[in-house]
Amino acid sequence: MATLIDTNVLIDVFHTPSTFTEWSMAQLAAARRVGPLLINPLIYAEMAAGYTSREELEAALTPSLFRREELPWEAAFAAGHAFLQYRRSGGDRRSPLPDFYIGAHAMMRGYRLLSRDPAKYRTYFPLLPLITPETHPL
Repeated sequence: MATLIDTNVLIDVFHTPSTFTEWSMAQLAAARRVGPLLINPLIYAEMAAGYTSREELEAALTPSLFRREELPWEAAFAAGHAFLQYRRSGGDRRSPLPDFYIGAHAMMRGYRLLSRDPAKYRTYFPLLPLITPETHPL
């Protein structure tokens, strides 16, 4: 089964060591054993902020480890509706957050999502299979 990788997991592994680094590394390895690891343009863009050159980013997110997928149009529609629910429940952002697109992408394609910050995903995509520190402790 394919797994879409949230940016926060990649940051743990490639940038800023945290209390989640060991967990993130272990979960990436486990997910890779059962299927491809996926990223999309939003995840790539969020990761780009931590690199000075595209070559460095490409070396970290090598396509041989992280398959790249475009955002499906159906995910854009689902992200828009998640954003509407967010605004109606008091959210103050004026445009859809990347998390809405990432969650919608995984949901529309039937992927699991590996994230260490699942609150928005649980709220706006309750049927999305999540791999989190709570659901998959070390």
